[in-house]
Parts: sequence; structure tokens; C-alpha cells
Amino acid sequence: MSWFGFGFNAFGQISGRDRDGNDGDTSIVYTPTEIKCHVDEKSEKSSELRASWSRRASLHLNGGRSLCLAGSNSPSGICDTGCTDAVVGESFVILVFPDRFESWDLDSDEKIPIWSMDVKTLCDGAGSPFNLPLIPGGYIAMTPPFYRPLSPHLKATRLALGAKHSVLLSASGAVYTWGLGSHGQLGHGSLSSEGQPKVVEALWGMRMIFVATGGWHTACISDGGDLYVWGWNESGQLGLPSRAVRKAPKYQTSEETVVTDLPTCGAQPEGEKDTQVFISIQSFPALVDITPSSELKTVGCGSRHTAAVTRAGDLYTWGWGQYGQLGYETSRSDEPYLVEFFRERQLRVVDVTCGAWNTFVSVVKKEVATS
Repeated sequence: MSWFGFGFNAFGQISGRDRDGNDGDTSIVYTPTEIKCHVDEKSEKSSELRASWSRRASLHLNGGRSLCLAGSNSPSGICDTGCTDAVVGESFVILVFPDRFESWDLDSDEKIPIWSMDVKTLCDGAGSPFNLPLIPGGYIAMTPPFYRPLSPHLKATRLALGAKHSVLLSASGAVYTWGLGSHGQLGHGSLSSEGQPKVVEALWGMRMIFVATGGWHTACISDGGDLYVWGWNESGQLGLPSRAVRKAPKYQTSEETVVTDLPTCGAQPEGEKDTQVFISIQSFPALVDITPSSELKTVGCGSRHTAAVTRAGDLYTWGWGQYGQLGYETSRSDEPYLVEFFRERQLRVVDVTCGAWNTFVSVVKKEVATS
């Protein structure tokens, strides 16, 4: 398995070649570039990868377990052996060990963690038993208090943290959200905030298998491989018509109104049937088609872009692309497009992780059928 990255690289999170093929770091990586190991040039490639706005964490699970940070203000002292998983943010990194959690202040020169919590060992040492940021009885947040409890009645199996909101997937496939709702990112049909987890009623009865959050948008995948999105669509990150992407027609008059803040994507208002409808806020789940026959495996959300992996191993991206985070030459797109780079090289994408302004994917070589 190999990891590739593309997009914002001003802090050296990707550290690849520039768009002209020259060696060395560049602030933007336009072409997907293989991530080099940051522990030892001769060691195994990282098995897992985590990303924030200015940092990347490479988690090495083969041989000696270790985590290594790349990017802004990433002190070498954070590299630890025995670490089984991690969550990386802008101010703190949470390390997971078989018997404890540790939080390290990335702005401090101290060589000791600022917070730790002992946990009962739940695995045999083969890897982390947790699906971070979920941990027994609650979840890990990137700002104090680092441990936050969750009701056991939710039976959470996956949790994703956005800029100011959270989305939880339960064992039954129900989706719960809470936090800031100003951009419709909670999916409850309003712009109200929620202090406690609340079920997304529009998805009730449909079993979801994966959830992800961006800055102000949310995505989930059903067990049938369908993608549902909601929240802010200013840059087309929902894959719905965006005014910022599709400029208003020149023939438009002052009497015609382009709808820019629809809470839904339903029918157009009476008397405006010839006016193109743009969606800047989608406050309840909307179905997005990638291609007529594609079923999705996983999805990642950046600040204002989205990336999805099909079960066939193709990568589609859309939204804001000013820093090359879409993997093709465009500043923004409100329609999913295939990233041809991996298909052309017979690489099958198996996972995706989005930083705020960049994208990382893990790939394996496609098996060639022999007669």
C-alpha cells in the first residue's frame, strides 16, 4: 500500500515535486505525489495517515510501531514508538497506546504530554481497538476537555468531527449530529444549533455505513453505496449547483431572482420556473450521483471540497480546488469528476483522507488478469 497527496503544501505536509516535475517542496502540489517516509528512508511505507490544515501524521504499523508528524511546527519529540493510532489537529495531537491516551501541545517545547488518561487494554496488541476519535464511553476532542462522554444508548460505531459540529454513526446505521448548525451542516432542516446528539430524521430507515465531516458540510454513505450530503455548498462541495461555480446568466434582469440560500433542493418558487436554482445551503440530506453505476466505499471532506472512493477503486473529487486538492486543473467544481491519474497508472484507490486544503489517498496496484 502506498499513500499519495496533492493540494496545499506550504508547510511541507506533502513534500512532493512541483507541477514542472522539479525536485523539492512547493506550496502547491498539483499532481498526486507519493508520500515519502519521514521516519527512516529504508522503513516500511506508512499504513495509516491523518491530516489537519497544516500537518500530516504518518502512522507506521509494520515492524516497530511509530507515528511521525510532518508540516507546521512538528517537533521531532512527538515521534513515538508503541503508538497504535493518533488524532492530529492544529494545536494538539492525541496519541493512542495500548494502555493510555496522551495529548501533546504542538506549540510547546515540553517533552511530556499535557494530558493523559489510562484505559483498559481491549486488544491483543495487534493494533488500536478504537475507532478514533471514538474511545470507550465517549470520544476524543481536539480542544480541552479532551475526553467527552457519550450516552451508551447511542451505540456509536463511528464519529467524525467538523470545524464546529460532530456526526455520529450508530450500530443500527442511524446518523446523529450536534454542534453549530449555521450552515445547515446538522441536516435537521434548519440552521439551528444542537447541544446534544440528535438523529437525522430524513435518513431514518436507511442504514448508513460511513460518515464524514468537512468545515461546514457533512457526508454519509448508505449500505447500498449511495452518497448523501448536506451543509454549506458555497464552492460546490456538496456536488450540487453552486452560484460561485456557475455564474449567473448575462441575460438575467433585476426582476429575476437567483435562489442562493435554499434550505432544500426542491421545486423552484412559483413564477420563477426559468430561473436557475443555486444551492448555497442544503439543510437536510440530498442524494448525489457520482456516476450512474458507481457505488461508494468511503468519503472524505476537506474545508470546502469532497473526495469519494468507489467500490471499484476510482477516486472522484469536487468542490474548491484552488490549491490543487481536487487532483485536476480547476479552481472549483460543483460536479464530481474522476481523478484520472490513478486509473491511468493502474492504481486502485482504497482509502481517502482530506486535510482542510489537500487530499491524501492510499492505493494498491491493480491485479492484471492472466489467461
